[in-house]
Amino acid sequence: MNTSVTPAKPAERSASVRLKNAWPILALAFIIAVGSQAIGSLTIDLGVGTIIIFPMVWAILIGAVVSVQTIKPLGLNLQKIANAFVGIAVMLLVARLAFSIGPSLPLLLDAGPALLVQEIGHLLGTVALALPLAVLLRMGKSTVGATFSLDREPAFAMVSEKYGPDSDQYRGVLAMYVFGTLFGAVYISLLASLLTSADIFDPLALAMGAGVGSGSMMAAAAASIVAQFPAQAEQILAMAAVSNLITTVLGVYVGIYIALPLADRFYRLLTRKQVDQQQAVDATTVDENRRFREAAAEAAAPVKLPIWLAMSVLSIVGIATASVAAKSFSWSIVGGYAIMVALILVSMFLAKVSRKISAIVWATTIGALISSPWSPVGELLTALVTSVDFLSLATVVLVSAGLSLGKDMPLLKRIGWKIIPVGLVAITASFVLSTVFAEFSLGFW
Repeated sequence: MNTSVTPAKPAERSASVRLKNAWPILALAFIIAVGSQAIGSLTIDLGVGTIIIFPMVWAILIGAVVSVQTIKPLGLNLQKIANAFVGIAVMLLVARLAFSIGPSLPLLLDAGPALLVQEIGHLLGTVALALPLAVLLRMGKSTVGATFSLDREPAFAMVSEKYGPDSDQYRGVLAMYVFGTLFGAVYISLLASLLTSADIFDPLALAMGAGVGSGSMMAAAAASIVAQFPAQAEQILAMAAVSNLITTVLGVYVGIYIALPLADRFYRLLTRKQVDQQQAVDATTVDENRRFREAAAEAAAPVKLPIWLAMSVLSIVGIATASVAAKSFSWSIVGGYAIMVALILVSMFLAKVSRKISAIVWATTIGALISSPWSPVGELLTALVTSVDFLSLATVVLVSAGLSLGKDMPLLKRIGWKIIPVGLVAITASFVLSTVFAEFSLGFW
């Protein structure tokens, strides 16, 4: 697993140096995460839709400002430490998600084939349409991370696992995530309203298509559909929720084994000519690219952290943030974090032993099984882990990502405006194609 975290060796002098260097990031992450959670959500009514700014958005924005500002620059080494925390933070996010999957397994088994078939639309929509556009716009390797899915929270873990949190692919995920978080809900609500008023699709098919894997996007799209079919409100909302849950559940497995490898191979196929052309660029461009690669290599040099340090820092920040979200401290939150940490450690050990199955798959599978209705301890474990607010955990992930953003600015500047058309195509294609598949599968079954 590529998380830049290694087992600690107390006898080594370097371990104590890393511990000392980590304290500034711990303090910053703690203050920003807790402060962002205390600010809460902000709803902006645009008349034709609303934009909701969640605490996790404040966290990544504030973290990014701290990281990129030049008044008192955040050192490159500190940004690397923050980036190393991202790899473990996303594992905590996956562990928390697993305990939402387990209790819902019976619901998923009863959901029916139509809900499963429409998931093909989410896969094809991003890879088949958004990826070629990103290649055309020359987004580089960040294309893979930005277009293999709509890049919600689990995407960080998948791409970090395969390519590392210092990769171009990871920065593509970050760019798409920020775009989707800021503009995804309002855009998909307008799109859903347009498609519903066109009277082309069954409202239940539209509800299935709304389950793109993002709670805010799903809610916004479902609300637009319900507004025009109020008599079917409960059916529409239930179908959208189950579809979103299936997308979230299958997303980890489909992303790891199908979408990400497919996007990588498709990208390599489409960029063969670009690679040939790149060899013919003039000397000035070559020199510019060489300097860029040298700067990127310096920023990407890994920082090794003891696993106990990473877990301790993230648990402290996470428990504090979850307590603010719950408006009170609870020992259940502490217990929830203890269970998630234990699950991650076991998963990392099994991944190391098996070598063929990643820690994400182990964590998702084991977590879902031990929290399922068939587990004798499922109810107890689920009660503890679900006391940790999921969005508060996303805040912890994104504050770490934000604090490491400064070192990634050269590449993000290269992406720039390109993420806007790519993001719009990805959301549109995922929603529309999924709805088309749902329409046919509903009619067939």
